[in-house]
Amino acid sequence: MGITKTQIFNTEQNELANTFKVLSNPARIAILEFISKQDACICNDIVEEIGLAQPTISQHLKELKSINLIKGEIEGKKICYCINLKTWAAVQKRLNFFFNTTKVKCC
Repeated sequence: MGITKTQIFNTEQNELANTFKVLSNPARIAILEFISKQDACICNDIVEEIGLAQPTISQHLKELKSINLIKGEIEGKKICYCINLKTWAAVQKRLNFFFNTTKVKCC
């Protein structure tokens, strides 16, 4: 397996690439869409909505949590998930900058 040369890229480039990597799964996009429309929800709510097995949903939640797009608070035996608005805004700002600095004209 090849070694990636992430050290030759700046922090912003590596973070944006990692965000895209986590978001590259359609199940994670569906989970984010569902959570973003709720005040808060638990894993079983997501399982019912998305239709994937609970362990699969948990793995996707773990990946989304790894880049802080969601956060979870323990409520008894359940974890209540919601969008981490601070990270959500930072990703939006980073993407806006990325797209807004692109040249409009080409060749």
